[in-house]
Amino acid sequence: MGAGPLTVRSPRRLTVVYDDQCELCRRCSTWLRYQPTYVPLDLVPTSVAREDERWRAVPWLGAELVVIDERGQLWVGAAAFIICLWATTEWRGWSYRLSGPSFAPLAERFFHAISSHRGRIGAFLGPTVDDCAVGRCAHA
Repeated sequence: MGAGPLTVRSPRRLTVVYDDQCELCRRCSTWLRYQPTYVPLDLVPTSVAREDERWRAVPWLGAELVVIDERGQLWVGAAAFIICLWATTEWRGWSYRLSGPSFAPLAERFFHAISSHRGRIGAFLGPTVDDCAVGRCAHA
C-alpha cells in the first residue's frame, strides 16, 4: 500500500527575525516591510525575539536571518532570504530561480558572503532613515 500523494502546504504567514543591531539588516527589514506580499509578514527584531519564550531555543538569533511559519517550519540563512523573496509579489519568481538546481549553490554562497560581511556593508551604507516613517515615502 502506498503512502498516497505528497501534500505540500504553503505558509500562510511568516515571521522574519532580523538582527536589529545590524545596519544592513535594519535596511533590509525596512525594504521588506514596504513590499507587497502574498502572505503577511511579521518583522521581529532579534532583541524582541530573545525576550519571547517561543524564540529562546533558536540558536541562530542574531547570527543569521531566521524565518518561521505558522506551523513552526524554520528557514535560516540563505533559505530564509529566499523564503522572504517568495513572500513578495514582485520577487517570487526570483525565489524559484534562486532555489532551483542551477542557481541554488550560487545563491547560497552569495547570501553567505553578504551575511558574513554585513557589519562592514552596513557601516558603509550609514544609518537607516525610514523615509516612509518621516513622510517622504516613494513606495506606491
